[in-house]
Amino acid sequence: MFDVAVIGGGVIGGAVARELVKYQLNVCILEKQADVAMGQSRANSGIVHAGFDAVSGSLKAKFNVLGNQMMEDLSKELGVKFKRNGSLVVAFSQEEMNTLSVLKERGEKNGVSGLTIINRERLVELEPNISKNAVGALLAPTGGIICPYKLTIALIGNAMDNGATLYTDFDVAKIQKDGENFILLDKTERKVNAKIIINCAGIYSQEIANLAGDYSFTVGGRKGEYILLDRECQGFVNSTLFFTPTEKGKGILVSPTVDGNIILGPTAQVVDDKDVTTTVGGLNMVKEKAGEMCENIAWDKTITSFAGTRAFCDRHDFVIEESKAVKGLINCAGIESPGLTSAPAIGKFVVEELVSKHFDLRANENFNGKREADDFFKELNTEQKNELIKKEPSYGRIICRCERITEGEIVRAVTTNPRATNVDAVKRRTRAGMGRCQGGFCQIYVAEIISRELGLSLESVTKSGGESYILRGKTK
Repeated sequence: MFDVAVIGGGVIGGAVARELVKYQLNVCILEKQADVAMGQSRANSGIVHAGFDAVSGSLKAKFNVLGNQMMEDLSKELGVKFKRNGSLVVAFSQEEMNTLSVLKERGEKNGVSGLTIINRERLVELEPNISKNAVGALLAPTGGIICPYKLTIALIGNAMDNGATLYTDFDVAKIQKDGENFILLDKTERKVNAKIIINCAGIYSQEIANLAGDYSFTVGGRKGEYILLDRECQGFVNSTLFFTPTEKGKGILVSPTVDGNIILGPTAQVVDDKDVTTTVGGLNMVKEKAGEMCENIAWDKTITSFAGTRAFCDRHDFVIEESKAVKGLINCAGIESPGLTSAPAIGKFVVEELVSKHFDLRANENFNGKREADDFFKELNTEQKNELIKKEPSYGRIICRCERITEGEIVRAVTTNPRATNVDAVKRRTRAGMGRCQGGFCQIYVAEIISRELGLSLESVTKSGGESYILRGKTK
């Protein structure tokens, strides 16, 4: 019997779980995929929003600003790269400049500091590749960038290091009541018992709520497609560049990533299913709009494209509350942008304000909130690297030539919480396969390391879980 079952291994579930293990609670995380960070937390822009966009008084506005303020310390504790590169909302007309004034006033009301409206001359100084048609911008220096899936992995890994249990491939199919407690069963009839449930299932949060007997909100999906440029383009833009927002959202952005790539997107297409395919039309739209934002985009440096489906709610705000229909069910639903930014603050609120109503929260005196960075090896100087290689020779063998990832780093990813059990899981933790060849050379070597370390046959190693087998058998 668990005290708390967190459904969903995304950034919200991870933030909630990490807050839970600060107390003497028995916690589990249920994730339907083969790895964590496989939904919205895998395929998004990685932007830490300043907080000027959300309507004042909304949960989005509240948790955005609080989460932004928490992100720097949290990322240091978890060993995750974070950079305050600043955001620019670019105007292309006098009418849009007037909108920037509204955004500035709203941001200041929300508690965002340092907002400034700048003219074209200053904008060009900051971003030399900005479009010739741009006339000014709103500068938000507290905006930042982070890797969304690495933050999620670190949150859940740290929660596990402090006692949480992770169940992957646990696709919740039934939720039953057993007195005051819950019984959760997956499609294979695996069972978990818990006193309370925290629904952090992202695009599936309505389905989870419905299974428990709560029909109070509706969640839809909005697909966004992205293009990623090679790290050779590092420095093309310095800030995160937004168009002046409309009723449909913030639109397509152009931004650096913390790893040095340039990301462009997303589109915003409402979809009936959980579609994450890229399309010619969608990617052309990204190119068209990004081309309106910046001059001289090096499209020939594109190394990949991808898509993700983002949840949105009929309440037009985050749903963060205990269900009125089902006692013990806490919903964190409709967490669209700025959900990534808000995650630390949402986790803290859920535990301190909602979970606390069910338990007498006593501090876990053994809690250790620090985690070694997944990419620690890159940060070592040459002398330190050589010393480590003497102790562990696997750090001296390069597996991924594009990103210069060693065998030692891959072994660490496979053996550290939460363990990487497929090739894409290793990729998210180490960047092996994220370079120009996109795993064309190193994929089979990564699979061999997974096979060896986990005691699996090579034929059973997958690319991303499920039936995504890389090898079917020997041909000779």
